[in-house]
Amino acid sequence: MKEEHYFIDTHCHLDFDRIGDLNDVLSQSNAENVRQFVVPSVNADNWQRVLELSKVHTAIYAALGVHPYFLSDDNQLNELGKLATAQRDNIVAIGEIGLDGALDISLETQLSVLKPQLKLAKELALPVICHGHKAYDALLKQLRIYQLPRGGVIHAFAGSLQQATAFIDLGFYIGVGGSITYPRGHKLRSVIEQLPHDRLLLETDSPDMPLHGFQGQVNFPHRIPLIAQILADTLDMSVTQVAYLTSKNAKSLFNLPNADSPQS
Repeated sequence: MKEEHYFIDTHCHLDFDRIGDLNDVLSQSNAENVRQFVVPSVNADNWQRVLELSKVHTAIYAALGVHPYFLSDDNQLNELGKLATAQRDNIVAIGEIGLDGALDISLETQLSVLKPQLKLAKELALPVICHGHKAYDALLKQLRIYQLPRGGVIHAFAGSLQQATAFIDLGFYIGVGGSITYPRGHKLRSVIEQLPHDRLLLETDSPDMPLHGFQGQVNFPHRIPLIAQILADTLDMSVTQVAYLTSKNAKSLFNLPNADSPQS
């Protein structure tokens, strides 16, 4: 396999206990030519763990942030600012951050956590990894206000063509994951088919968001090629082309180096 034809999982929580033995996960991933991994954190409880993973495993790249699912009484946003600034050269994004319209947490509360993180990303000139489930328009409003110089990615995108285009116009990429593997994903596939190819990324959200046929199971990065196959069919290109395209996009957004030889 040529060096440039490998996959990058741009969103996987490899620090979560449910993922199992990390060395096994990385070995299985390498066997399927998934060679680099962006691991977002979710709150202060796992910032250090994610950073440590990225320092031990050269294929893993860390992001620091507070996810709307994991808000607490003290989100330690000042500490996040200090840590992200100190680790600026060891992280590739601020994330996972965002808004979720399905949570029983007020939008006002979510915005109070999101806004300082967008400000931090702008100050550090880092991209953001954004969650926007059922809150794309509210998220768009904030991104238009902050005008991030490095943009970011809308993780697990499931919105309309108009919304996707609006995000792309703001310098964002669209995360393509297991949702496109389901028969009911035809509307999403239709949207993705109409987007610029240079704005698409592959992701699993492991250990969550299992693919069609794996419902109820732990998800893993080594299933990226299955997502890539559906994306290839959708875009009428080869899986090799999808690997090259999406990895090029990921390296551009996150400023990643070329992958080393398969590693653990």
